[in-house]
Amino acid sequence: MNITNLIGLLSGLALFLYGISLMGDGLSKVAGDKLQKVLYQLTSNPFKGILLGIAVTALIQSSSATSVMAIGFVNSGLMQFHEAVSIILGSIVGTSITGWIVSLSSLDQGEGILMIFSSTFITGVMAVVGIVLYKFSKKPTHNHLGAILLGLAVLMFGMNAMSSAVTPMRENEAFIQLLTKFSNPVLGILAGIVFTAVIQSSAAAVGILQALSITGTLSFAETYPILLGIAVGGAVPVLLSAAGASLNARRTALIHLMIDIFGAVFCGAVFYAVNALHPFPFMEMTMNPVRVALLNTIFRMVTVLVLTPLIGTLGKLACTLMKEKPGKAPEAEPTGDWDLLDERFVSHPAIAIEQSRIVVCSMAASTQANLEQAVELLHEYSDERFREVQELEETVDCYEDKIGTYLVKISSAELTTQQNEDLYRFLHAITDLERISDHAMNIAENAKEIHDKEIDLSSGAIEELQIMVSAVREVLSLALRALTDLDSDSAHMVEPLEEVIDGLSDEVKNRHVNRLQKGICTLQHGFVFNDLITNLERISDHCSNIAIAMIELERNEFDTHDYQESLLARKDEEFSRYYKKFSEKYQLE
Repeated sequence: MNITNLIGLLSGLALFLYGISLMGDGLSKVAGDKLQKVLYQLTSNPFKGILLGIAVTALIQSSSATSVMAIGFVNSGLMQFHEAVSIILGSIVGTSITGWIVSLSSLDQGEGILMIFSSTFITGVMAVVGIVLYKFSKKPTHNHLGAILLGLAVLMFGMNAMSSAVTPMRENEAFIQLLTKFSNPVLGILAGIVFTAVIQSSAAAVGILQALSITGTLSFAETYPILLGIAVGGAVPVLLSAAGASLNARRTALIHLMIDIFGAVFCGAVFYAVNALHPFPFMEMTMNPVRVALLNTIFRMVTVLVLTPLIGTLGKLACTLMKEKPGKAPEAEPTGDWDLLDERFVSHPAIAIEQSRIVVCSMAASTQANLEQAVELLHEYSDERFREVQELEETVDCYEDKIGTYLVKISSAELTTQQNEDLYRFLHAITDLERISDHAMNIAENAKEIHDKEIDLSSGAIEELQIMVSAVREVLSLALRALTDLDSDSAHMVEPLEEVIDGLSDEVKNRHVNRLQKGICTLQHGFVFNDLITNLERISDHCSNIAIAMIELERNEFDTHDYQESLLARKDEEFSRYYKKFSEKYQLE
C-alpha cells in the first residue's frame, strides 16, 4: 500500500466515523430523546429492556453510548445493575444495524434506469436533499432529518473512499498473505480486539471489514474470528467510562465485557468444534459487505439468545468478581438528590434535563420543608429542631451549587427549544429556592432569639403573624406546584397573592408601630417582629419570581421586570378575581 492509498483509507475512515456521528445525532434528536428518557422506566421486563437497547442503539448509532447511559442510570441509583444487563444485551444487537446501512454502498452501479438504484445515485440524492433541509429549513425536525441524510451520505462517501483505497490491494500478495493469517482464530480475534480498541467503535471496525470485503480477498474463515474480536474490543470505551463510578456502575461495565467475551468464546468454541468434526463447506466463501453484515448480526443475536435466560446469573457473577472492599459499608441507596446528576448524561440532554427536573423537585421539597420547620419553631422551639433547619439550609445550598454546575454543563450541548426552556426555568428557580431557604433560616434565628430572650409577643401580633404565615405557606405551595407540575393556573395565582402579602406586610408593620406607641409591645419586640414579617414578605417575592419565569416561558416574554410592571398595570379580570379572593381569605381583624 503506497502513501496515496494510505491517506485515502484514513480519510475514508474519518468520513465514515463522522457520518456515523452526524447520522446518530440527527436520529437522536428526531426520536432518540424520547427513547432515552424511557430507557430506565421499562427495564423491569428483560425483553422490554432488550428491545429498548436495540432501538436506542440503532438511533444513536453507538452501543458504547447506550451502555454508558445504562452505567449512568446505575451510578445515580435509577436502575439496579442487574436491570441494566437487558439494555446491554439489546445494544449488542442494535450496533449490528449500522453494518446493514453500510452495505448499501455496495449496490451495483447498473446502467440506464438501473442507475437510480446505485449507491452513487442514492448517496448524491441524500446529500442534496440533506443539505437543503439542514441549511434552509426553519423547522428543527427538518434540520435534524437533513442531518440524518447528510450523515448517511458522508458515511457512504467514507465507505466508498475506503473501498477505493484498498481495492488495489487485491493484487498484493503480501496483503493477501496477511489476511490469510487471520483465518487462525486466535490471531483473528486478537486483531479484531486491538483494532476496535484503538478506533473506539465496533460499528466502524465492522465497516472497515466490509470495505476490505469489497476487494474480494476476504473469506469467511478470515472474517469470522475478526468479528468475534471486534465484539470484545467494543467493550473498551464502556470500561473506561466506568472509571470513578460507584461499585454497581463498575459491575455494569464488567457485565458488558463478560457478555462480549462469553459471546466470542461460546460462538467461537461451538463453531470451531463442529467445524473440526464436520468441516463447513463455506469456510472459503468470498465475503462481501452484505455477508459481513449478516454474519455480524447472526453472531450477536446468538449471543443474546443464549444469555437472556442467564441475566440473573450474570449479575451474581459480577458481584462475585467485584466484591465490596473489606471494612467498607455497603453503598447507601440514593434518595433522589444530586447523585442523580451523573455527568455521563450531559451528552444526552433529554436524560440530563429529566434528571435535573427530578433534583429540582427534590430541592423544592427541601425548601418547603425548611420553611415549615422554621415556622414551627415560632410555636414550639427546640435546639434539635433549630439544628434540623440549619442542616436543611446547608442541603438546599448544596442543591443550588450541584444543579447550577450541572445545568451549565448541559447548556454547552445542542438543545431543542423545549430543552432550552426547561434549562431557563430551572436556572431561575434554583436561585429563588435557595433564597427562600435563607429566609427560612432567618425565621428560625428569629424564633431562637424569641426563645432565648423570653420575648412574649402580644396576642394581636401573634394573630397577625399567623395570617402572614398562612398566606406565605399558600403562595409557596402555589409557586412550587407551578414549577414541579408545570401548572399554569397555579402560576397565575401567585402574583395576586403576592400583592395581598405585600399589603399585609405593610399593614401589619403599621399596626405594630401603633402597639409600640401605646406601650403594648416593647422596642425589643418590635425589632424581632419586624424581621419576621420582612422575611415572610421576601419569601413571597421569590415565589413571585418563580411563577413569573413560568409565565414568561408560556408567553415567550423574557423580561421579568417589564412583565411584572405590565401585569400590575393591566390588573386584568383574572388578576382582580384572584386578588379579591385572597384579600378576603387573609383579611386582618
